[in-house]
Amino acid sequence: MLKTNINGASSLHRTPTPGKATVLAISKAFPKQLVLQDRLVEGYIRDTNCDDLAIKEKLERLYCIFDYSFIFESSTIHLYFARFGFLGWYLGKTTTVKRRYTVLSREILDNYPELATEGSPTIKQRLEIANPAVLEMALEASLACIKEWGRPAQDITHIVYVSSSEIRLPGGDLYLATELGLRPDVGRVMLYFLGCYGGATGLRVAKDIAENNPGSRVLVTTSETTILGFRPPNKDRPYDLVGAALFGDGAAAVIIGSDPDLARERPFMELNYAAQQFLPGTHTVIDGGLTEEGINFKLGRDLPQKIEDNIEEFCKKLMSKANINQYNDMFWAVHPGGPAILNKLESTLSLNSDKLECSRRALMDFGNVSSNTIFYVMEYMRDELKSKGRGGEEWGLALAFGPGITFEGILMRSL
Repeated sequence: MLKTNINGASSLHRTPTPGKATVLAISKAFPKQLVLQDRLVEGYIRDTNCDDLAIKEKLERLYCIFDYSFIFESSTIHLYFARFGFLGWYLGKTTTVKRRYTVLSREILDNYPELATEGSPTIKQRLEIANPAVLEMALEASLACIKEWGRPAQDITHIVYVSSSEIRLPGGDLYLATELGLRPDVGRVMLYFLGCYGGATGLRVAKDIAENNPGSRVLVTTSETTILGFRPPNKDRPYDLVGAALFGDGAAAVIIGSDPDLARERPFMELNYAAQQFLPGTHTVIDGGLTEEGINFKLGRDLPQKIEDNIEEFCKKLMSKANINQYNDMFWAVHPGGPAILNKLESTLSLNSDKLECSRRALMDFGNVSSNTIFYVMEYMRDELKSKGRGGEEWGLALAFGPGITFEGILMRSL
């Protein structure tokens, strides 16, 4: 069908469904510090002043030994998996992560040496660093998103602010609205400490707001830093190595609205249907808490199996809304919690090898940036579908997983 673009010309695009929420713009932002994965062990040992050679050797073995192509076949892997639980499933050189960005810097460690001291009560110091850093990244991502959208910031009617990395009252949503110069009556929603599925939850909440408030335009902003969880290595806490090997910092932003004005807005994705589901009895599988030393968490070794056992039914529920029954007929935007999550999803659903390419690229380029990462995947997916034109898949799924165990899913339509 013909749709008039922002310059007044006509081009072939799919027409948005009346009343359905659409994604009108997307952007991202990162701190200045870049971490190259091949220098990870050396830098981590140096920054934490670790002089325990046994721990260093263990780190190097952990980063080298795991090969996910045979993680459930190798007896050596089973020994490590049994000892380190979820860690063995999550780490290794084959995390495929090549680089990540981080707020943490040499200057910060010089100013706050207690962050690298085992057992130090440092939550106050961590928040002194995290709160302004999270806001700065959120502001940069939001400004870039508004610029891409092409309308004044004052046209934003609602904010959905997502973070598991700051704690304060008032929250970052108010600070962000002030910095952006939004109207005082802008509707604000804070989503705190949801973890890796928070970005998808933000999309679902924004979808509900947009579809129930005609003419509204919702800014969803996610921003995360690993400062709250940074600590020196400890042989009794193998779970902490997940953060050292996989997680990164950054922010993302999208603008959501229904019934877009095609004379000045460029929708590229429709949020057709959204669902959330938790798995009863799994609330301790991802177990975390805030202490005087920051955030601590443990990841149960049965998490991959729980996802594998339940993901197909969840996907079918979403797909049924568009009468789709073939997984490979769709595009897939999956939060890459780790490479094994993607591998298990690919094998369980018999997906073609290219279906999770955007997720793998996001993991490689940025690491797991918690709630932000689904937006990095969506941005890559937008570019991929655009290159295919009308020959690309019309329908797809966005999926994210996190504490609960909670599944978030959105049936999306490419426009």
